[in-house]
Amino acid sequence: MTVEEGNRGELVVGQLQVQQGGHVEHSFGNSFVTQLVVVQPYKRQITLKICVTMAMRLLLVFLLSALLPFSLSQGRDPLAWLYTRQSPGYYYGSIQALRAGGGDCPEECDCPPTFPVAMYCDGRGLTAMPTIPSRIKYLYLQNNAITAVPDSAMVNATNLVWLMMHHNQLRSDAIGSEVFLKLEGLERLYLQHNNLTSIPPNLPRSLRDLRINHNHIEKVTPADLEGMDNLTILYLHDNAVSDMGASLKALKSLTLLDISGNKLTKVPDALPEHLHQLYLESNSIDSLPEGFLGGFTQLQYVRMARNQLTDKGIPANTFNVTGLVELDLSFNKLERIPIVSTTLQHLYLQANQIKEFTLGSFCSIVDVTNFSKLQSLRLDGNEINRQDIPSDSALCLRQASSIEV
Repeated sequence: MTVEEGNRGELVVGQLQVQQGGHVEHSFGNSFVTQLVVVQPYKRQITLKICVTMAMRLLLVFLLSALLPFSLSQGRDPLAWLYTRQSPGYYYGSIQALRAGGGDCPEECDCPPTFPVAMYCDGRGLTAMPTIPSRIKYLYLQNNAITAVPDSAMVNATNLVWLMMHHNQLRSDAIGSEVFLKLEGLERLYLQHNNLTSIPPNLPRSLRDLRINHNHIEKVTPADLEGMDNLTILYLHDNAVSDMGASLKALKSLTLLDISGNKLTKVPDALPEHLHQLYLESNSIDSLPEGFLGGFTQLQYVRMARNQLTDKGIPANTFNVTGLVELDLSFNKLERIPIVSTTLQHLYLQANQIKEFTLGSFCSIVDVTNFSKLQSLRLDGNEINRQDIPSDSALCLRQASSIEV
């Protein structure tokens, strides 16, 4: 603001001119004057330059002063919204409050507004099933202490796609027979690390991924897995299964089967032909059926470590199948290196009783085009040493980057 004195008794504010004893001329456009300036009795000219932002600030102060009495009457700071950052729980709580009246998110869970079809109840110390709104598709209940799932728990949860209940204390006798009956769109069911002694009944045929490992299941019947044409992943490892019968025969889409860490004494019958990964470690299998791997078209990974396999129990050329990438026979009772396909890339035979390095197990013919594709070979923990490896093995095993003896 600048002040200029003159001989005329008039006041100039921007484009607004006020004359003593005269009229007012306005040329501000959309601006306006909020204060009246008193003209001194003697003649002088005063020029004021006022920023529009000052006028807006005055207006803001006026509005806040009008709201102040109401805010104080409510017992809260009227300016708190300017400096207080709300926690995520505040927004979740707001969303839950808006939903009051139907499909509420349980207080013990979170239903993010950015992902309204998911409900997170994991790690909350729950001992019973919460109420599940019908809109929920992805339900996370892992890492709790839930012991039972009554039929009524899933009445509204007919839209579930994922159900995560691993690391709880579920018992088979406390799971209702109709719990899963109406979950026709369920694709993933995680029940590992519970106290189950059997596979729950009436599992949805829509399942693609079933994980029920680390329980106390002793037997698997055909009825347990009946009609599961879409199942591609089955984790049954670390249970107490001693018999599977022909329960796997119906699993036409299964690509990964893990039944390691059980009490099997033989390979299950009628394994699905589209398997890509087969894990049978840590059982008590001592022999393999004739043509064990002959019926698979996509099998690449076979792991049978920590069994009771002997040379006598493995038919000739059992592992000489095209397509196999990895074979793990470690920690068994083998005395010879079994014949394997030249396409095999990784062979693990450590901790057996092998006494001789037979090059013919890898290559029947060695020339420019015929050689093993083996990249890694483990023979440590056997009864041979590096001096027992034939000098011409470099031709057969030319692609091997690691041979441990």
